[in-house]
Amino acid sequence: MKSSKLTYYDYRIPSPPEFETVFSHFYFAENRTEITITKTLLPSFQTIMVFNFGASAFLISKQNTKIKVGKCIVLGPIKSAFEYGIPPNSSILVLNFKDDSFYRFFGKAFLSNHLPIHPDEAMEENCFTSLWAQLNSIDGVQEKVAHILNFCRPYLNLQNVTSNLLANFKSDTINPIKSIAEKARQSERNIQLIHKKHFGFSAKEIIRYHRFFKAIELIQQIDFSKEKVNWFEIIDKCGYYDQSQLIHDFKHFINLSPRNYLKFQQDICQATSK
Repeated sequence: MKSSKLTYYDYRIPSPPEFETVFSHFYFAENRTEITITKTLLPSFQTIMVFNFGASAFLISKQNTKIKVGKCIVLGPIKSAFEYGIPPNSSILVLNFKDDSFYRFFGKAFLSNHLPIHPDEAMEENCFTSLWAQLNSIDGVQEKVAHILNFCRPYLNLQNVTSNLLANFKSDTINPIKSIAEKARQSERNIQLIHKKHFGFSAKEIIRYHRFFKAIELIQQIDFSKEKVNWFEIIDKCGYYDQSQLIHDFKHFINLSPRNYLKFQQDICQATSK
């Protein structure tokens, strides 16, 4: 748990074994200070659902537009960093969908290409508005999460066999599309379409993201009181051609250079469960 003056706190809640293929984790934050707390969320290539209690939290778009969260929104897959704010007397509970679980829940990999959207608009029901009201009457965060999990059970469909192969493919050196096409005896084009449809992004996009995220992980392992960042070592370990390619990826995903990322690191929130 992290805190600021003991009045702002945030923490992660692991997904129970039954739901570990559905949610990577849950995230809770509450602001009891007298000022708005602003954070930056790193890209995770996950879709998230945010429940907001109390004062309205907000997102800040690339165009610097402030978007109110309201009671519940869905956003993602998150492919680039963005800022969000939690005003005084506000709390958020975030569901982080894993792999193709959002598709299995809603029948589509994303709801909107551009803006956050209320999930009831996708399901043509008021079930999430009703769920928010139920959650709002529950005090404990763990109890809120348990209620969400019980709510999810009837809606979740089984994972497609090909999606399962894609979700569990771990090699950094083998082309996942080609490898799985051979295993599934399908064309590479068909596997590409399944990947995009079920996950909301292409295999090429996620490979690029994994390379960038590996660089982030290596930086976070450094004890800056004892050593400096060896950028050439990071370039080599992550498979970048040169420093300019590393810089390009940092600006693409978080709109910061690697050196500026180091300066702002404490205000950056990582959405993945690793």
